[in-house]
Amino acid sequence: MMDYGYDGGGAWMWIFGGLMMVGVLVLIGLAVWAVFAATNRGNRGPTAAGASPAEDGGRTRTRQVLDERYARGEMNSAEYTERLHTLGL
Repeated sequence: MMDYGYDGGGAWMWIFGGLMMVGVLVLIGLAVWAVFAATNRGNRGPTAAGASPAEDGGRTRTRQVLDERYARGEMNSAEYTERLHTLGL
């Protein structure tokens, strides 16, 4: 038979093939992440003027409700501070 000098490729073929597969998987992962990031860019919700990014949407509304109940006298200072602490506000 004719032998063209190909002896199975050796270890270098396996190493190169493995690196190629890892590279392709990384590229696919980056593409999926980019599409996900681009489609969710506008869905962050409204933020109050001057509020930090952590106090947006529901957190700001929760704080407003607690403030209103405290102002109406529905809860005392101890309850108010306990609920703020419990909710992480």
